[in-house]
Amino acid sequence: MPRFILKSRKKAGSSPGTLVHIGEQKTEHSKVSVIEYSPEHLETRTVENVEALGGLSGSAALRWINIDGIHDMDVIQAIGKAFGLHALTLEDIVNTGHRPKAEEFDRYVCIVIKMLQFDSVQDSVISEQVSFILGDRFLLSFQERPGNVFAPVRERLLKAKGRIRQRGCDYLAYALIDTVVDHYFYILEKLGERIESLEEILIEKPDSDVMHAIHHLKREVIFLRKQVWPLREVVGTLAKGGFDWIDEANHIYMMDVYDHAVQVIDTIESYRDVLSGMLDLYLSTISNHMNEVMKVLTITATIFIPITFIAGIYGMNFKNMPELEWPWGYGMVWGIMIAIVLTMGVIFKKKRWL
Repeated sequence: MPRFILKSRKKAGSSPGTLVHIGEQKTEHSKVSVIEYSPEHLETRTVENVEALGGLSGSAALRWINIDGIHDMDVIQAIGKAFGLHALTLEDIVNTGHRPKAEEFDRYVCIVIKMLQFDSVQDSVISEQVSFILGDRFLLSFQERPGNVFAPVRERLLKAKGRIRQRGCDYLAYALIDTVVDHYFYILEKLGERIESLEEILIEKPDSDVMHAIHHLKREVIFLRKQVWPLREVVGTLAKGGFDWIDEANHIYMMDVYDHAVQVIDTIESYRDVLSGMLDLYLSTISNHMNEVMKVLTITATIFIPITFIAGIYGMNFKNMPELEWPWGYGMVWGIMIAIVLTMGVIFKKKRWL
């Protein structure tokens, strides 16, 4: 449940733009790294003095500044001051429960999305908020912790692969968002493998463990849907244009990301329907098994009713019961009871109750 509802430490009635980190601290110290690049060169360095970032504004190179760890309010405020970020933007960055969105300000565009990873040990989806600030010749990315999801983009920058060094920071923002969305397919693949294995177990041996596994996967799919569903609106807004800091030539790339986001959402909806069907199948299988047990018990009880009736009559031990004196009375009673059992068996078979 904590993944669905984050407890806010912000006091009610506090002024807008009050910086309070909402969420789990996932790294001990904040780390700021800078990549300056142009078609001809690239330079990577780690920044210790955050205030020095303000001096990069005069550089002619494009800059990608990545911040790992958003719990340090001093670092966030210093970056906000260096790049002229609005207080509400900073508040959105440190609120990890924020809904994905794209919002334009005078000097930049703020984009908030969810980066997801799959924990194979716990069979669970791990969510991390990533915020992008796209401005004039710079891109800020805020991550909750260090990760390797952006490693392919860094490699493309380092080796000058493709057109990434030829385009502006808006194309770099597209590349990072596209990498996040592409990683969703990896998570869907893992969830699909778990669902397929559960389907086989459900058919062969349905038990309570299978039901718990189905319920767990269904919660993970619902959580995944909650994180991904707003992304379609965000990327769709970026693809339609109207943002000063996104070149019109890059709209077609954003539209490609939009198509991928729609595909991810369709797959999530399919998984949710499959899991709901599996849960219904489990309940139906258990109900059918119970019905089979009850049928056997009912037929057994029905067969023994007349036998019990006969045994009850001749177990009363009255003296004036003539059958008690017959030499063949015991065998006759057994014969009658066996005949009743066989007759009822034939009747049940014709009626297809057996």
